Amino acid sequence: ERGPVHVHGLGVNPADGALFVATHTGLFRAAPGERKAARVGDSRQDTMGFTVVGPDRFLGSGHPDARAALPPLLGLLESRDGGRTWRPVSLLGEADFHVLRYAGTRLYGYDVTGERLLVSRDHGRTWEERELPGPLLDLAVDPADPSRLLAVAAGPAGDGTYESRDGGRSWTYASEMVGLLAWPAPGRLYVADAGGVVSLSSDRGRTFERRGAVGGEPAALLAHSGELYAALHDGTIVRSRDGGRTWSVRSEP
Repeated sequence: ERGPVHVHGLGVNPADGALFVATHTGLFRAAPGERKAARVGDSRQDTMGFTVVGPDRFLGSGHPDARAALPPLLGLLESRDGGRTWRPVSLLGEADFHVLRYAGTRLYGYDVTGERLLVSRDHGRTWEERELPGPLLDLAVDPADPSRLLAVAAGPAGDGTYESRDGGRSWTYASEMVGLLAWPAPGRLYVADAGGVVSLSSDRGRTFERRGAVGGEPAALLAHSGELYAALHDGTIVRSRDGGRTWSVRSEP
């Protein structure tokens, strides 16, 4: 057991404050105060698009454990028991969501297989397709307006950040910033670039101010309850409690 390496996503369970690490070989959990994350159950499901939407309630996608009798594309999955079991919700065998973003009554998903942006208003049971500025690296939803999106994409104006004010129906170029996004509050949009530099935007992604660095190339970025978390490619999870200025190890494989 190598622990949580090849990380796809991070989440904090509001039921108990535990950190969850979604990886290529399963889901891992580090309770508050624990530096080592332990596997949740025995599944080695490749969990993509991982997001926490409530106490013990998670969404994800990806590819099945080789022992499971499931198609290679898992569509949208839901767990209601803290990741121990998952059930298909929709698009089983049809979609591989690398990004899922939950915003009130809306769920946005980027299906990398079909290279399409989808939106659902019924918790992922049915979907509508929207426009994409280009192949997507990440997506963030304005916490004050679920119709305002930022996407980091290889778009028609070049690689950078694109903005939509109509729920993904149309897009405009916002900045040349490229990286992973976290948007926990109005006026506080974070991006971590490929070099690990973390910057803050107070104007919805038009300009950025450097804050600090995570110490390596980030694989995932999360903002939760005033804290930032970043996963490095060796499976180390680092945390910042001062808006990205300084970072310390939260868990390690």
